[in-house]
Amino acid sequence: MKAIKITTPLTENIILNLKTGDEVLISGTIYTARDQAHYRLVKLLEENKPLPFDLEGQIIYYVGPTPEKPGEIIGSAGPTTSYRMDKYAPLLMEKGLKGMIGKGKRSVDVKESIKKYKALYFGAIGGAGALISKAIKSNKVIAYEDLLSEAVRRLTVEDFPAIVVNDVYGGDLYEDGRRKYENKYNNIK
Repeated sequence: MKAIKITTPLTENIILNLKTGDEVLISGTIYTARDQAHYRLVKLLEENKPLPFDLEGQIIYYVGPTPEKPGEIIGSAGPTTSYRMDKYAPLLMEKGLKGMIGKGKRSVDVKESIKKYKALYFGAIGGAGALISKAIKSNKVIAYEDLLSEAVRRLTVEDFPAIVVNDVYGGDLYEDGRRKYENKYNNIK
C-alpha cells in the first residue's frame, strides 16, 4: 500500500477520506505537547483564556524530544504513550483539535470523541525517534519553556510517517490486529 500524502491543517475532507490502517505522510505544521502541557492547555480552556496556538484543524504530537546536537534541528523525537493524554483529549477535540500522534491504545471516551468531533488518531513507530526526527524541518518552542523537553513546540514536518489507528468510523487498528491474531491462533489449534 502506498502512503497517502496529507497536509496540515487537517480538513474534514482529509479526515473523512482516511481509514484505520491507512499509512500517511504528514507535511505542514504540527504541535507537540505531553502530560503537563496538556494539563496547562485544558486549564486555560476551563478559564476561558487564549491558548498559545489555535487548535482548529491542528495535530498534536505526543513527544518529548531529546536535546538536539550541534547542527541538528531536533534530537530523537519518538512518540510517547498516548493514554496519559486521554483525560484531556476530548475537550481539545471539542475546541477544534483534529489529529493526535502517539503510540498505544486510546480510551473509549477518546475514541467516541474522535467520531463525534471528526478527528483522527495516528500511530508513530516507537523506538524510531532518530528516524522520525529526519522528517522535522523546523522546531520552535512556543509555550511552557520551563517544561524543557515537554514544552509546546511548533514543528514543520515533511513526509512525517504515521498510520491511522482510530478513524471517524470507529475503526481501531489495535482491536483489528488483536482479532486477526486471535483468529489465526484459534485456527491453529
